[in-house]
Amino acid sequence: MAVTDHPKIITSRFDVTDGHTLDGYLRTGGYEGLKAALAKKPADVIEEVKSASLLGRGGAGFPAGVKWGFCPPGVFPRYLVVNGDESEPGTYKDRLLMERDPHQLIEGVLIACYAVGCSQAFLYVRGEMAHAQERIAAALNEAYAAGYVGKNIQDSDFSVDIVLHWGAGAYIVGEETALIESLEGNRGMPRLKPPFFPAAKGLYLQPTIVNNVETLANLPWIIEHGGAAFAALGAENSKGTRMFAVSGHVRNPGVYEVEFGVTTFRDLLYAPVYGGGIRNGHELKAFIPGGASAPWLYPEHLDTPLEAGVVGKMGTMLGSGAVVVFDETTDMVKACLRLVRFFARESCGKCTPCREGTSWLEKILARILDGHGRPEDLDLLLDVCDNISVGMNWPPKQTTICPLGQSATTPVASAIMRFKDEFEAYLGGPAEITVEVKGPAFVGPYVDAASKEVASVD
Repeated sequence: MAVTDHPKIITSRFDVTDGHTLDGYLRTGGYEGLKAALAKKPADVIEEVKSASLLGRGGAGFPAGVKWGFCPPGVFPRYLVVNGDESEPGTYKDRLLMERDPHQLIEGVLIACYAVGCSQAFLYVRGEMAHAQERIAAALNEAYAAGYVGKNIQDSDFSVDIVLHWGAGAYIVGEETALIESLEGNRGMPRLKPPFFPAAKGLYLQPTIVNNVETLANLPWIIEHGGAAFAALGAENSKGTRMFAVSGHVRNPGVYEVEFGVTTFRDLLYAPVYGGGIRNGHELKAFIPGGASAPWLYPEHLDTPLEAGVVGKMGTMLGSGAVVVFDETTDMVKACLRLVRFFARESCGKCTPCREGTSWLEKILARILDGHGRPEDLDLLLDVCDNISVGMNWPPKQTTICPLGQSATTPVASAIMRFKDEFEAYLGGPAEITVEVKGPAFVGPYVDAASKEVASVD
C-alpha cells in the first residue's frame, strides 16, 4: 500500500481553527495567488491553467482552461457561475470546502473572473447547506471590506461583484443549464444543447462559464506555484490532487485529498490515514467509485488507480468524487432501491424516458422488496433501463436532455448483473435474463440470451 507525500493544495487549512476567516486565511498565505494573477495578463493566466491540465472536479472532467476559451471573443458582459449545488448521494467534498475555506473559493472565483473577463460572478450554493452559506456570506463581507472583492481590487483596474445565491434543494440544478435557469428565476430544468451551450449563450443569454467549487479552489495554488508544479503531481491524464468523499462501511469516513491518478482505491479505502479498512472486520462487497450515478466496482478492482482514463475504460467513472462502500452484510436489492428512489424523486419531469422510467424502476423494486415480485421482474427492470439508456452501455447513450435518467439505470444494472442471486431470493426462485447488457462494468455470471455464453466476471 502506497500513500504519496504530496502537498495539500486545497485542504491545507482544514485543521486551522480560524482558517475560514480573513485573518486566518491571510496568515496562511491567502490571496497571494490573486496578487500573482493581477501581475499577469489575463491570457497568461489562462495559459497557466491550461499548462496545469486542471480537469473539472464536478463530474464531467473537462479541462478548465480549455472551457474558459469557449467564450466568443468580444462579447460582453460575460459571467462566471460557481456550481455549489452538490447533491449527488455520498458527495460532500465541496460542502467542506465552502465551510472550512470559503476565502480560497472566493480567491479562485476572482482569478477565474480576471482570466475570462467577467465583472460579475454568481455563487450558487445548495439550499440545504446552511452552514456553508453562512460561512461564504461572512467571508464575502470580509473580502469586500478588505478590498479583495468590489471595485479596483488591490488598487488595480479590475473590478468584480460576487452574488451569493441559495438554491432550493433540487438535485437537477447541479446540471449547469438547469442551474442557469434557476438563477434566472425559472424552474430548474435543463436546456437543450445546442443551441444553448453556456459558454456562448448562458446566463441571460450571455457567455457564461460554469465551474465547480473544487475546480476553482485549485486556482490560487496553481497561479502562485505555477501550472508546471501542479502538473508534476498525479498521472499522465489526471494531474494534481483531488478530493474524494469516502462514506459507507469504512472505519474512517471522511473527505481526503489524494494524489490524482497515483493513489489506488485500495489505498483510499484501507490506508490508516484514509478510510482505514472495512468496519467491524467485515469484507468488502462492492463500492461506488464516483457518486450514485456511477456503475459499481468490486473487490477485484481495488488496485485500480484513481485515474479518470483508467476508470473510464472499466466502464464507470470517478464522477463527483464520492466513494460509497458496501460491506458483506449489505442487502444489495435495498441499496439499489435507495439509489433509484433518489433519482425518481429528483427527476424534473421534462423528458419522458426519465420521468416515466425512473418511477417504474422504483415501483418494480419496491414490489420485489415487499414480497410481491415475479421472476420476470428482473427482465422487466433491465428492459425499462434499456428504454431509458439504449443498449445499457457506458458511457450511456443520451436519450434525455441531461444524464439523470441514465444515472438511475446504473445501480439497477450493477446490482442485477453482479448480485442476481439476492434478487432471486426475494422472487422465490431462478429468474431468466434476456435483455442484453453491454457495459463493461456491468459484469456478472449470467447467460447472454443472444450468445448463450457466460459473461466474464473480471
